[in-house]
Amino acid sequence: MSNTQQLEDLTIQVRRDILRMVHKVNSGHPGGSLGCAEFLVVIYNAIMERKNGFDMDGIEEDLFFLSNGHISPLFYSVLARCGYFPVDELNTFRLLNSRLQGHPTTHEGLPGIRIASGSLGQGMSVAIGAAQTKKLNNDKHLVYSLHGDGELQEGQNWEAIMYASAKNIDNLIATIDLNGKQIDGATDDVLPMGSIKAKFEAFDWIVLEIEEGNNIEAILKGMAKAKSKTGQGKPVCVLLKTMMGNGVDFMMHTHAWHGKAPNDEQLANALNQNPETLGDY
Repeated sequence: MSNTQQLEDLTIQVRRDILRMVHKVNSGHPGGSLGCAEFLVVIYNAIMERKNGFDMDGIEEDLFFLSNGHISPLFYSVLARCGYFPVDELNTFRLLNSRLQGHPTTHEGLPGIRIASGSLGQGMSVAIGAAQTKKLNNDKHLVYSLHGDGELQEGQNWEAIMYASAKNIDNLIATIDLNGKQIDGATDDVLPMGSIKAKFEAFDWIVLEIEEGNNIEAILKGMAKAKSKTGQGKPVCVLLKTMMGNGVDFMMHTHAWHGKAPNDEQLANALNQNPETLGDY
């Protein structure tokens, strides 16, 4: 799927999925999920080289790892809409014994999920390990990962970031969701991190920026450029500047919807802003 309108239509449907999933169980994380919707739709439908079907080995295909696993509603919606499992299974989000838990898990064997995530700060290490494995096996495919900006306050990230450049892990593209917000407020208020770009560059990464992280054309262009920078002896970092709660006016410009579900009236309002494009589950 490379047509921009198709990607935009899918993104709108993914937003609807996210909103309906968290509303049904009055639980989940819509803010960051909505903010990264365009990015994950583009990654899975226009950037990654994926095989038909799913296996845990991921040999001879690109891999994606979600580190900030609390935005699982987005991940599940994109996986379902890409055919990894039936779309109507989204109805089971966060229910007892469901394969679609609040944070992705592997023990139930949900296609598309390669690691349990949500314990923040660990995804970078896993992605680097997968990328290094591909290099050792002469597999020329790439590893992509997504991380929250607040997640970078976890120290394990920086050990991994240092390792990646030291070991020339140049088949990795790690994207940071720069929305400037986390569960307790603005990242600058909770724990200021200064220039994330300067930090990654100091650790000898190639750093690119996508200023319009909720614009599909900008993401397509930016990720194509990031892909062109692989194989040059250094890992690649993409700083994706997004809006938490994007696409729903009352969820934007605030951290309040990081982990809060809409009520009936709010859901109706949000869905009216995102008319159905591909069919609800």
